[in-house]
Amino acid sequence: MGPNRQLNPAFTNLGRPIRVLALNKEYIVLSNPPSRIPSPPFYGDQQERIGGLTVVAAENHGAHGKTFKKPRRPYEKERLDAELKLVGEYGLRCKRELWRVQYVLSRIRNNARMLLTLDEKDPRRIFEGEALLRRMNRHGLLDESQNKLDYVLALTVENFLERRLQTLVFKAGMAKSIHHARVLIRQRHIRVGRQVVNVPSFMVRVDSQKHIDFSLTSPFGGGRPGRVKRKNQKAAAKKASGGDEDEDDEE
Repeated sequence: MGPNRQLNPAFTNLGRPIRVLALNKEYIVLSNPPSRIPSPPFYGDQQERIGGLTVVAAENHGAHGKTFKKPRRPYEKERLDAELKLVGEYGLRCKRELWRVQYVLSRIRNNARMLLTLDEKDPRRIFEGEALLRRMNRHGLLDESQNKLDYVLALTVENFLERRLQTLVFKAGMAKSIHHARVLIRQRHIRVGRQVVNVPSFMVRVDSQKHIDFSLTSPFGGGRPGRVKRKNQKAAAKKASGGDEDEDDEE
């Protein structure tokens, strides 16, 4: 039982609770259930009847999967230098963004390696292998001519970092630097198609790459001017109107 899974206070007087795991769900079995269990708004869980027992599905506030994996050796000079170079080259915020890409790549390569152990006519290898290759082609990680699982094993972290929205915005000449590209994305100046995207790590598909542009509401895309520019325009207009009044007074 994890630290986030706590018994609701509503069950303190409902008999001795017993936690069990059944049907891929954690339940609380009430040993002495009362005739009337509090209404759902009171305890926030779901009551069920399984095998004549009164059970309540336990709340789970911490259900999330792993997104990155830390290096086994934290102080390895060669790895630290290589990571620092990639972080600076692609404008990453921290090492965790790089570890996240490495974790995704390792999962993909493990799947490809497992499929390669199966027979070429195996239904699972045909079905899952084609789906994996389509996904790689869709995101521009592999060319259409690279339609074998062996090419998946040759993918590198740089292949994934090149498909990030931050990298593509900078290479399209929309930003002065890779770091400026991140600022533009976070400040909602960039859209992909009709959708404004404010996630620098967004993986752009090949079909969507040509639709990267400034947002219609952004000052860079013909929208309303920014706060500083509006302030300067207002000051210039006020100064111009004041100068005209002075000329009229002199006449």
